[in-house]
Amino acid sequence: MKWALLSDIHANIQALEACAEHATRQGVERWAVLGDLVGYGGDPLPVVERVMQWHADGACVLQGNHDAMAVTPPQAEGSLGAMTAAWTYQQLPPHCRRFLAHLPLSQRLGHMLLVHASAHQPKEWRYVDNERSAQQCLDAATAEGDNATHVFVGHVHEQTLYYQGTGRQLMPFAPTPGVPVPLPKHRSWVATIGAVGQPRDGDTRAMYAIYDDALGRITFHRVPYDHGAAAAAIRKAGLPEFFASRLEEGR
Repeated sequence: MKWALLSDIHANIQALEACAEHATRQGVERWAVLGDLVGYGGDPLPVVERVMQWHADGACVLQGNHDAMAVTPPQAEGSLGAMTAAWTYQQLPPHCRRFLAHLPLSQRLGHMLLVHASAHQPKEWRYVDNERSAQQCLDAATAEGDNATHVFVGHVHEQTLYYQGTGRQLMPFAPTPGVPVPLPKHRSWVATIGAVGQPRDGDTRAMYAIYDDALGRITFHRVPYDHGAAAAAIRKAGLPEFFASRLEEGR
């Protein structure tokens, strides 16, 4: 079975549609959205409505930290994300906010564990961005006899695969877009699948991944999209200019 793994859409409907079209052409059978449907971008409502349709059809959908903030906006604007939380709250009707509020932080699917941030204290929204944090994530996923050997993570806006070599410590691997990477089930892996709606590596193309459970491999993808239109939506909404310019620069 082919799974489309998408995360950190950040209210970017242009990027989401481009990734969805690309995944459909690849023969994807199941969808998983690993959180942060909203935040930063100018189109939270169409993004949430699209993902709600997928959820109604059986997709796995998780809650991210920006989804949580949109449901209960912070009183103080202490971060860039908090700056848009109150605006996003106003854009979403009650049924959409309820949908975001009741999403789980993680979901176990056989040998797979899906989580927005780290499986290690997921409510703390920890980043899996180095070998040590990846090991903590994997250790939490396999605690108490759990057999979740493949952990898929969002939140960090980067595409990295952490694999278990001859020793116990995980090691990082930078995948090449479009090139399948074998993931044998008897080995343990942690994959950060990147950001659909806000790449930050100097490349404007959207990020997502496809996991083929039957063949035991993952393919990381980069997909061009109309980032100019996504930036225009941010400016039209009156959100900070930085959110628009970063899409145009992929930073």
